[in-house]
Amino acid sequence: MEQNIHAMKLNSVSFDQIKEGTKKIEVRLYDEKRREIQLGDLIEFSKGPEMAEKVRTRVIGLLRYGTFPDLVRDYPPTWFGSEDESGLLKKIYSFYTPEREAEYGVLGIRIEVI
Repeated sequence: MEQNIHAMKLNSVSFDQIKEGTKKIEVRLYDEKRREIQLGDLIEFSKGPEMAEKVRTRVIGLLRYGTFPDLVRDYPPTWFGSEDESGLLKKIYSFYTPEREAEYGVLGIRIEVI
């Protein structure tokens, strides 16, 4: 199976949680770029804002949902790097608008650090 490598940017808190293995699901819009991600692919996350530090992960699950609330309701908030669902959704909606969510749908990317 051919592995594709995808590059994504993260804020320092999310980056550190993924590097430590405590954040197991990264959420994104299911836009054109995310539709290319397949099980087994690699994602190289870069830590913002400098982008000097990187961590490589393997995609072990792809979770397609219509909305962020539907996605986060099915998994523990800690898997998303949050203590509670309401704080998690507030954080997600600081990055993505409900309009873009409705346009694309959402993707939870289950990852493991390699």
